[in-house]
Amino acid sequence: MLVDPFGRSIEYVRLSVTDRCDLRCTYCMPEDFKGFEEPSHWLTFDETERLIGAFARLGVKRVRLTGGEPLLRRNLPELAARLSALPGISDLSLSTNATQLAKHAQALKDAGVSRLNVSLDSLQRERVEQINGRDVLDRILAGLEAAHAVGFGRIKLNMVALAGVNDDEIDAMVEFAMRGNYTLRLIETMPMGDTGRASAFLDLQPVKARLAEKYGLVETSLPGGGPARYLGTPDGRFNIGFITPLTQHFCDTCNRVRIAVDGTLYLCLGQDDKLELGPLLRAGASDTDIEQAILAAVARKPERHEFREAPKKLVRFMSMTGG
Repeated sequence: MLVDPFGRSIEYVRLSVTDRCDLRCTYCMPEDFKGFEEPSHWLTFDETERLIGAFARLGVKRVRLTGGEPLLRRNLPELAARLSALPGISDLSLSTNATQLAKHAQALKDAGVSRLNVSLDSLQRERVEQINGRDVLDRILAGLEAAHAVGFGRIKLNMVALAGVNDDEIDAMVEFAMRGNYTLRLIETMPMGDTGRASAFLDLQPVKARLAEKYGLVETSLPGGGPARYLGTPDGRFNIGFITPLTQHFCDTCNRVRIAVDGTLYLCLGQDDKLELGPLLRAGASDTDIEQAILAAVARKPERHEFREAPKKLVRFMSMTGG
């Protein structure tokens, strides 16, 4: 029911529940960043449930909880349970840096979260601290162990590949993922805010070709609705995805929109087109009013980002948009 001007069906919402984070990754948020949204502007759980319910009635099936770091939002499993119970929502997932995952894994599983994406840019303690701004490797690994213990299946590891920073660890990360039964995804940096533009961009196309030859990988696909293009071993025991917004963008198959913590609907990660749904929710709008506003917004979704053509266009950081 949600179809944009270019014939793309929108069935996936990435929902930010906080713009706060306990890390300061070099490609995401400056160490001294202070421009966080006031908590009084955050959508409440009731408002969030009502908004996602409207999206579900319009055909959205997938919701991913993001941040900032979503596990910093108090009582997040309660919200997850409410969203997973909504009619029409068949897939509720979570992106996390895993520093808080060990203490929340069971509650998230019980609440109906079905899939996890975990950020892990290095397996070296000092390098993790260099990239993420904190010494947290042990906490991340403990979070992964806890998630496996409570029954989360093939967890996806997200590695932002940075030239001259961690690109020498890609093969080690492949081996780690193979041993631990993880799906690895390599991600190109995006020029969002000063931090994104200052990151050491790495073209993943040569990496993809090299890994395919080294490990005998073939093209495959995985469920989840995201933008990664996958290769896998012929026996299906290992898969690796490549998220390449600059060298091979995926805009023609975009099926998603983003909602920031204050209810702002972003129609494209790489454009400024948006609709502020928070004020509408708080002004007594009916469910029909909300649905019509969403339909009107999606009707002006841009065709594609302009990361290559206009790399200095976006001044907002990734954490402000929602991961």
